[in-house]
Amino acid sequence: MRTLRFAPSLLLLAAVAVLVAGCGGGGPKSVPQNAVAVVGSDTITKQQYNDLLDAARRNYEARKADFPKVGTDAYKALSDQAMLYLVQESELEQKAKDLGVEVTDGDIDARIEQIKTQYFGGSEKRFRAALKAQGVTESQLRQDIHAQILSTKLYDKVTAGVTVTDSEVSAYYRKHKADYTTPASREVRHILVNDKRLALELEAKLRGGADFAALAKRYSKDTESAKVGGKLCVAHGRGNTSNGCFQTVPAFDKVAFSLRTNEISKPVHTTYGWHIIQALGPVKPAQATPLKDVREQIRQSLLSTKKTKTMTRWVDDVKKEFASEIAYQAGYAPASAATTGTTG
Repeated sequence: MRTLRFAPSLLLLAAVAVLVAGCGGGGPKSVPQNAVAVVGSDTITKQQYNDLLDAARRNYEARKADFPKVGTDAYKALSDQAMLYLVQESELEQKAKDLGVEVTDGDIDARIEQIKTQYFGGSEKRFRAALKAQGVTESQLRQDIHAQILSTKLYDKVTAGVTVTDSEVSAYYRKHKADYTTPASREVRHILVNDKRLALELEAKLRGGADFAALAKRYSKDTESAKVGGKLCVAHGRGNTSNGCFQTVPAFDKVAFSLRTNEISKPVHTTYGWHIIQALGPVKPAQATPLKDVREQIRQSLLSTKKTKTMTRWVDDVKKEFASEIAYQAGYAPASAATTGTTG
C-alpha cells in the first residue's frame, strides 16, 4: 500500500530550489522590528520564519533525527534555506497577483480531500494519524498545499502559449532516429565460464552431442540466462532495446551476429569471462518506428522541455526584478545575500 509523506514547507520546492540561489538583497528599505525581511511590497514576519523552522524541527523529531544546534553550520544552512524559501514564496505571491492567479480555500480543501481518498481510502482517522506521525500540523499542510497549487497555476499561466510545431517534431525525429529504431537482433544461447580450459572442454562436449541447455544450467555464470538453458536475445548496435533484447560487449556481439543458424562458436573471451555461443535463429533486421507512430510522444516531450525552459527564464526574471527590492533584518540574511544591503 502506498503511503504519503508530508514534507514541511522548507522542503516543498526542492524541484526548483536551484532557482532561489543567488537571490539578491539590498536597497534602502528598512525592516520592521517584528519582521525578518521586506520583499517588494511584502513583509516577512518573524512569526512566519519561526513557524517554518518549528515545522522543520517537528519533522526532524518525527523522523527521530537530531535537529541542528543553533550556531552550527548545519543550523545556518537550514535557516538560510528557510529564508530563501520565504523570499521566493513572497516573490511568487506578488507576481501571481499581477497575473491574476489566485489560490482559494476551495482549491486547498479539494486537494486535501484528494489526498485523503488517494492515500488513506477516505479515512479521516488515518489521515490525522499520518499528519501526527510526520510532525505536520494541519495549518502547515494547508500552507504547503497552497504553495504547491500556486506553483502549478503559475506554471500553467506562464507556459500557456508554448507550442511545438510539426516541423520541430520532424527535425527532432530525424536527429534522434536511432532512438526510434529497433536494432538488428538475434536469438542465441551461451555458456559463460571463468577460464578457457573449461570453455574448451564444454565446447568439445557440445560438438560431441551434449545438451547445450543442460550444460548452461550446470556451468554458466550468467545465472539469469542459465535458468532458461542459456537463451537470450541480443541487439546489434545502437537503438531502442525496449523489445527485451540486450546490447552486448563488442567481442560477443561480433561473434553472435556472424554465426550461421545453429552453429556453435569457439570460446569467445570478453571482460566477463569465456563464452560459448550458439545462434538459434536468423538475424532480424533493424526496424525504424515510423514518425506517425511517435509524433505525439515526441511532441509532448518537446513541449515539456520548452515549458520548463520558459518557466525557468520567467523565475530568473522575477529574481532580477526583486533583486534590489529585498532587505533583511540584521542577523537574518542568508549567506548568499549577507554582503548585500542587510538593514536593521
